Amino acid sequence: MGTTRENGSLYTKIDNKVATIEFGHPASNSFVAELLDRLTAEFDKLSGNDAISVIVLRSEGDRAFCAGASFDELMAVSNLDEGKVFFSGFANVINAMRKCKKVIVGRIQGKTVGGGVGLAAACDYAYASEAASIRLSELTIGIAPLVIAPAVERKIGTSAISDMSLSPTEWKNAYWAQEKGLYSRVFDDIKELDKELDFHVQKLAGYNPEALQEWKQVLWQGTDHWNDLLVERAAITGRLVLSEFTRNALSKFKK
Repeated sequence: MGTTRENGSLYTKIDNKVATIEFGHPASNSFVAELLDRLTAEFDKLSGNDAISVIVLRSEGDRAFCAGASFDELMAVSNLDEGKVFFSGFANVINAMRKCKKVIVGRIQGKTVGGGVGLAAACDYAYASEAASIRLSELTIGIAPLVIAPAVERKIGTSAISDMSLSPTEWKNAYWAQEKGLYSRVFDDIKELDKELDFHVQKLAGYNPEALQEWKQVLWQGTDHWNDLLVERAAITGRLVLSEFTRNALSKFKK
């Protein structure tokens, strides 16, 4: 059973040099601003923890991995500053994952939308179940996946992100995501996923932590400008969410 907390939940467990972060929210593991801030702080804290070598990122339950941004908080945005602050939450998480000294392995057990796709893309390695379909639905509500686009495009390329974003009502299945490079491995069921993920992260945790850290820096070369870029994109998205089109679209989704 998942959390019932309106601001979501975030727990970290450390075992045998592996830190497992689990987030949750009653609305299909979507993100409110407070939960985004807590996740950013957790990555920053674990980055400097010499007792761990690998981080596993997962969400609660066996259904949706992440439904993206909280619709309630999107509808509550009333000015440009609030919009920039809210979408900067996703920018800050992605930047924290990018700069984190530890290898981050994602466990994507179910459908993921919008910002959730960005989280999956910001992982260094991603395990997924067959149920882990993906969708970039932002255009349907009058915004665009501006903040997460650099992370997603880095993994799947311009052509694939164009395909996804310009067909915002279409789900892409987990095997499509694997073929494009978002997922590293896909499994028929969660039980098999967890078995293989645990085996792999234990192996990773046994490698030279300095080598893992140096190699991660190489894998993320060319992204230093994201500190500014993602926040700039957040400001644009914050403006778009105030548009009449988006206000009307969000109202329809809430009915």
